[in-house]
Amino acid sequence: MDVPRKSRAAAVAVAVLGVSLLAPLSARGADAEVEELQMPAWLTRDGKRQPLAPGAQLRSGDTITTGDGSRVLLRLPEGSAVKLGENARFELASVQQARKGGEQRFNARLELRQGAFRFTTPSDDKAKHARNIEVKFPTLTATVTGTDLWGKSADGQEVVALIEGKISVARGGDAPVVMAEAKTVYVAPPDAPPRPVSAITLAQLNAYAQETELKPGAGVASRVGNYKIYAARTPNQQEAIAVYERLREAGYAAAIQPAVSQGKQIYQVRIAGILTEADGVAVAIKLRVQLGLQDVHVSLQ
Repeated sequence: MDVPRKSRAAAVAVAVLGVSLLAPLSARGADAEVEELQMPAWLTRDGKRQPLAPGAQLRSGDTITTGDGSRVLLRLPEGSAVKLGENARFELASVQQARKGGEQRFNARLELRQGAFRFTTPSDDKAKHARNIEVKFPTLTATVTGTDLWGKSADGQEVVALIEGKISVARGGDAPVVMAEAKTVYVAPPDAPPRPVSAITLAQLNAYAQETELKPGAGVASRVGNYKIYAARTPNQQEAIAVYERLREAGYAAAIQPAVSQGKQIYQVRIAGILTEADGVAVAIKLRVQLGLQDVHVSLQ
């Protein structure tokens, strides 16, 4: 059964907007921004799920979910970085900024429900005495002022590793444990008391970090990326919309770009913002293998 002309036009209009559907938030100031990512990843806002894209403006209450092989780099308004590893679920629960006594105060509550996470304040940090950040895990809470920490929740076990700085960690109603020594770790096994804070090697910290670092050439998309992945190029409007919807459902921030070829209207389904050609090739391979899309190519145009 054919889709009515008005319905098709509306569907294409939405598809052409693509990831820019998040843009109006920037007018009132974002609570965080997506700086870089490796797809697939999704944003859930007000109960609605859509693919995450570089440059997306986030607000309190947003939830980010990452897929296999995915990574996400978020930037908070005061400059701190939040990195997420694959198969993570993270909520930007609350972000507040206010001026008090001539000093800018920054408060945030971040919730890591699953996966690996890293929080790092800026290297030239000037706000550490005016920052209060609470990172909630399923059973742990870490209170942060200015520091670099890594954490993970998986298979019922929660891990908090202090890279540098100072934090306090509490589980449930237990008294908080202060961590002030770099390269130390707090482990809370499932159904057992937390282990004493212990030292870990630089090699172990590096292994932790690799779970949240973006990997060059593995499909990185960025606000400054110029490469594009074309997943379909067809004169058939319905076919273009079908590919567009499959990509977005799978966590790839696709849009439809109308064009004219040899005097005829065509519809190009593309993913923009890819950082390098190698990153584009990595994503193209995923789309061929996982979604069965064979006519996929990478271009600067």
